Amino acid sequence: VQLVESGGGLVQAGGSLRLSCAASGHTSSSYAMGWFRQAPGKEREFVTARSWSGSRTYYADSVKGRFTISRDNAKNTVYLQMNSLKPEDTAVYYCAAMVGLGLSSKTDEYHYWGQGTQVTVSS
Repeated sequence: VQLVESGGGLVQAGGSLRLSCAASGHTSSSYAMGWFRQAPGKEREFVTARSWSGSRTYYADSVKGRFTISRDNAKNTVYLQMNSLKPEDTAVYYCAAMVGLGLSSKTDEYHYWGQGTQVTVSS
């Protein structure tokens, strides 16, 4: 499975961005999809994830109420709508896929990763 993120960029604090992640390859299986981010000098951290069916969604406390994950299984695409952005949201954002019907916030439980897209929020 190949994952390709898009939609990153530079935005002022308080602004919005929408990230997309398109999956290709062996996409016939069920996957949970997640977003993670990594700021310079920091470890990669969980942002949000959604199960294959969409019945379960997790959010990191730092983004609750501001970020929304959605997915379109017919298009093999997952989205991250980011509103009320803050300078501390600046990071490289990664899309990830975890095989199966479960859901996790743990980095090492995801099997496939995109290359990342840079999000920079200026103050």
